[in-house]
This record gives sequence, structure tokens and C-alpha cells, in this order.
Amino acid sequence: MKMVWIDERRWNVPAIVVGCMRLGEMDGKRMNAFLHAALEQGANYFDHADIYAGGKSEEIFGQAVREDSSIKREDLIIQSKCGICKGFYDLSKKHIIESVDGSLKRLQTDYLDVLLIHRPDALIEPEEVASAFDELEKSGKVRHFGVSNHKPMQIELLKRYIEQPLIINQLQFSLPVSNMVANGMEVNMETEGSIDRDGSVLDYSRLHDMTIQAWSPFQMPNWQGCFLGNDAYADLNEKIEVLAETYGTSATAIAAAWIFRHPAGMQLITGTTKPERLKEIIASSDIVLTREEWYQLYLAAGHLLP
Repeated sequence: MKMVWIDERRWNVPAIVVGCMRLGEMDGKRMNAFLHAALEQGANYFDHADIYAGGKSEEIFGQAVREDSSIKREDLIIQSKCGICKGFYDLSKKHIIESVDGSLKRLQTDYLDVLLIHRPDALIEPEEVASAFDELEKSGKVRHFGVSNHKPMQIELLKRYIEQPLIINQLQFSLPVSNMVANGMEVNMETEGSIDRDGSVLDYSRLHDMTIQAWSPFQMPNWQGCFLGNDAYADLNEKIEVLAETYGTSATAIAAAWIFRHPAGMQLITGTTKPERLKEIIASSDIVLTREEWYQLYLAAGHLLP
């Protein structure tokens, strides 16, 4: 399992983060089997959110860990997110504290290794976020902090008030959905890819030692589904299949390896509940594509080179 450094390069963690959004669909037996499938392959970093299945994903996970004496809490890295409510966002101090307390109860743990702000809140008062972070850190309920889906200036606003380093930013990223690469390549062009939609967040993250966690790594634009095997990306899939044969691996692994090849040192968030697919994704972290192969996939996904 490939490892990456986060927290200003002081914390060595798996490159694969097990996404837990769909765990609410599983019963206890399947959850236990899935947990062991992940842990046996070194995938001990788990990403939750208080809204996933209305909290059920955290609850099922917490119960599975509590009932299995072979799993030690200190061997797990548990991350959760807060801020999204039904029909609105809430990053008030009260909501952040209550959200964390709810997650801890459902997960049956005393602390989160990482807490992320799930989405930017238009009504954010950064002083309240800072106060909530201080209280959570001092109480030992949260050890590290970060954000999700934030632009650089939104992060800078938070950093003006908070004392804790923001070590992670979760961002959607896949071969077709990679504007944060494209806008840096198509500079000074009047092309679709040249539009900077995120404030140069990729370069910002590298400059400030923020680890990008890539979510929906196999998704097409506009939530049209998985691009693997999809006729809408026939050229890309053809190239992926050629490389999969070259490396003796799966198409899934090649698509994930493309993300890992970027020198930003990203983590990849899985979304599967199938142990066999999880294994394929984990295998990708050991594949190192050549520069030429990386660019071949990039171009096959429909991007341009000036």
C-alpha cells in the first residue's frame, strides 16, 4: 500500500481512503467482512460524514468495530465531516460541536482523527469555526482539521482566525473531471478547460502542504455515472485497457493510478462496498505510470495540450 505524507509532511497515512458513504446499505455481517477486507490490505483510513445515510453509515461502522475484538481503535484513522443540513448549510459553533458529538456517539469512539468542514457556508462566521475547533481540540475530541470542496480564498479566510493547521481538502477529481489540472495547462487560451473554476486550488494545495483527497475518482462530469466501460469515453477506455494489459492489472487500477501519478501526493477516496473492487483500487497505488502514459490518458479523456 502506497503511503502519503500529510500535516506538513509529518503524518504518514495510506494513499487509499475508504469512503463510507454507502455503508448504510450494509448489515452487520457484510460490514464486518468489508472492514476486514480493507484492513487486511492496509487500508485503515475511513472517511465518514454525519449526513451519510442520515448517520446510519457511522452507526453501522461503529457497531462493527465495537463488536470485533480483533480491531483496535488506535489502529484506525477515522475522519468525518459536518456542515450539511437538509436544505441548508450550518457552520455555526453550536452545529459543529453537536455534529461531532453525534458522530462520536454513532461511531462509538472518544475522538475523530480528522474533522472536515463538508461544504462552504455562505453565512460562515469564521470566528465561530475557530471557537468550535479550539473547544474540540482542547477536549481531545478532534486531533486534526481540514476542509472539503473549498477554494483557496475560502481557506485563507478560515486561516485568519483558526489556530489549527488545515491539512486536507477533499475535491472531486477523476480523469474526465480534472479542471484543476486543465486550467493550469490551457493558460491564456479561450477554451473550456482554461476556465479557472477553483482558484488554482491544486497549486495552492501544494504550496500550503494541504493534501487533496480525490472523491468520485471514476465519475463522469455532471454526475452521469462511471466512465469506465462507458461508450461516452470510448477512446479513454480503449487506452485504459491497453495499459491494464501492459501492467497486468484492471481498468479500475489504471484509472486510479493516473491520480496517484500526480506529484501533489493525493489520496483517493473509494466509494465501493465490494471487497473485490476495493482490492483493485488498492492495487493501483503500487503502479507508477510514465509521463507519456499519464498524458495519453489525459488527452484520451478529452483534454487539450496547447
